[in-house]
Amino acid sequence: MRRLTAIAVLTAGLLGAGCAVNSPDRKAGEELEVRMGMVEEVRRVPLPSSGGYIGTLGGAAAGGIAGGTMGSGRGSQAASVAGAVAGSVAGRALENVVSAREGLEISVRLDSGTLIAVLQPLGETFKAGERVRVLSGANSMRVTH
Repeated sequence: MRRLTAIAVLTAGLLGAGCAVNSPDRKAGEELEVRMGMVEEVRRVPLPSSGGYIGTLGGAAAGGIAGGTMGSGRGSQAASVAGAVAGSVAGRALENVVSAREGLEISVRLDSGTLIAVLQPLGETFKAGERVRVLSGANSMRVTH
């Protein structure tokens, strides 16, 4: 019975973790398209979480253990699974709060006339009216001077 409970807890944790999406980083030697443009607006915005698994799996484990202490037999198993699911959701939410970062949303009017917005971490400082480069690769885009 404990083995079945452990499998259920692990499965629930992995299902919750599978919802997280990590975008791969750019690779050295990756070809980038370079477009020129003018900054129209810069806003500070919260960046989305990077989607780690520690909070999800830790929460699932803690919730499964806590749920398993309730009741006996099948009720204990059901509480363990429910605790694992609830724990994975709570752990993910807590990790998002802890890992929250601030970034920039930079609106750029490209020389082609197209207006784009790029979300990127804080780093370089940009002001409206500045001439910039927009670097685009297969997995990323960023604005630079």
